[in-house]
Amino acid sequence: MALRDDIRLTLSSPAPVVWEISQGLTPYPEAMARMDAHVHAIASGMEGERVWLLEHPPLYTAGTSAHAEDLVEPDRFPVFKSGRGGQYTYHGPGQRVAYVMLDLKRRGSDVRAFVAALEQWVIDTLDEFNVKGERREDRVGVWVRRGGREDKIAAIGIRVRHWVTFHGIAINVEPNLSHFGGIVPCGIREHGVTSLVDLGLPVTTEDVDVALRKTFGRIFGEP
Repeated sequence: MALRDDIRLTLSSPAPVVWEISQGLTPYPEAMARMDAHVHAIASGMEGERVWLLEHPPLYTAGTSAHAEDLVEPDRFPVFKSGRGGQYTYHGPGQRVAYVMLDLKRRGSDVRAFVAALEQWVIDTLDEFNVKGERREDRVGVWVRRGGREDKIAAIGIRVRHWVTFHGIAINVEPNLSHFGGIVPCGIREHGVTSLVDLGLPVTTEDVDVALRKTFGRIFGEP
């Protein structure tokens, strides 16, 4: 798939990125504490960049732009405030979360290019399964067309501290889509959500992990 030159050149880096995959369900507070510590270590020059793949138990997170009225069922699942950008989102089993901790000082110090790169990474990953993901200028995330409608298949939310990124992307592989009903996902009421399995594809989380590794280098300069 074609890649814009500004994404490729701005975000390339010669240093290897460490990949970590957690088994089972990782509690959200534990993940935030670990990610916070690692981001601090990267900023201090004590640790290298990392991509962390995991799944959470069912929960809702509120980004910095979340509106209280978009939390439709506040007692359905635990709700956590998150320092990432964006509004309410759902995490749960069957959704592959990738927390991306990269040093943007080494990668051009361009937050907008980084967000565009995350979008392209998701789009390229979906393309491995012959799914056409699309970005929208007026809505966050990655979308797929389904007949006369569009559904969201992946969420993107980031935070940057001392030019080190954290949080990242969440791709719906086979989550319980009814769980999204407790919120207005990302504040968008006009469109629904979908997953790879909901689209009729017999895809596993492990399949998505392979695709994420394969496509990462195209965007972020890894071999």
